[in-house]
Amino acid sequence: MTMLARARWIALGAALAAAPAMAGPFVVDLDEVRIALDSPAGFADTAFTGSPRIQELAESLTSASNRVLLFAISDADLRLFMGGDTPEFRRHMLVVTPKVLERSLVGNRDFSQLVADVLRAAGPAAPDLDLVKYLDQPPHGQPRLLAELRRTREVVSILQGLRIPSEKKDADEKPQYMLFSTTLVWLRGKALILSVHTRLDNAADMAWIRYTTERWVNDLLRLNNARR
Repeated sequence: MTMLARARWIALGAALAAAPAMAGPFVVDLDEVRIALDSPAGFADTAFTGSPRIQELAESLTSASNRVLLFAISDADLRLFMGGDTPEFRRHMLVVTPKVLERSLVGNRDFSQLVADVLRAAGPAAPDLDLVKYLDQPPHGQPRLLAELRRTREVVSILQGLRIPSEKKDADEKPQYMLFSTTLVWLRGKALILSVHTRLDNAADMAWIRYTTERWVNDLLRLNNARR
């Protein structure tokens, strides 16, 4: 390898290693509307990687009728990915917009209909049961509504959870659970859907997803100078 080529590789490696630290707000154009987005502290948007693998993963987390605007993973997972290792993907975030509404201004009626559709699909509210026992009820892999986190004219947020289906038939295998919040935001005449995902290991994960969802939505509104 020539000295010039070696220098280029060193520079590229340094840039990739520093990528999480350089992460910051960016703007997406939805027709003629510009929306500022950012990921929470400790997480970085993955668009700069240009990785088809990462893009496919992001698209698998939402409906094909949505356009992915941001897919953020933890800084630690990003370093693993850049080093050629498999990320854990224990926690991640996503921002999408419905493709059918992307090129038109969304009015209150359209946004209300979108909210109604999402809430209808989420199903009935959780009964007064222990969380794990509730998620253990079959069928596994079926998202269950756990709580409504926020409801205003511009923001509606819910929390769901599921027990991850196991391909093994080992009775001694420890069950795994996932929590995720879904937040619909009516912002500058556009409809955004934010989701936060975390594996559920203990009560701290429930506290984390509630706090992170609330903080991220407030940061998004503040970034775009919108009402909280």
